[in-house]
Amino acid sequence: MAENQVLMYKGHPLMRKDNIIYYGSMADTHIVMLQILETKKVGDVDIATRVSVQLQLTDPTARSRDRIVKKGEKTGLYTALDFGSVWLSRALAGK
Repeated sequence: MAENQVLMYKGHPLMRKDNIIYYGSMADTHIVMLQILETKKVGDVDIATRVSVQLQLTDPTARSRDRIVKKGEKTGLYTALDFGSVWLSRALAGK
């Protein structure tokens, strides 16, 4: 992967900072924040076992508490990302 290339999933960018993954673009009305709460060691790799999912507004004028539209907790990163993807598509489609 090139140095400045952004990782994409289902047409939206993924950005990671430590144990938090942001899914979506800040230019849109909503993004999804995934926070890895627990991991387990499998060989040499840490695998996410508990992940918090939040659908958030990107409005900078809204208070941080008011930005959260939906939240939940899922088992495994793929499940959490899959739920976040559905929430994000529905929010961006206006449903």
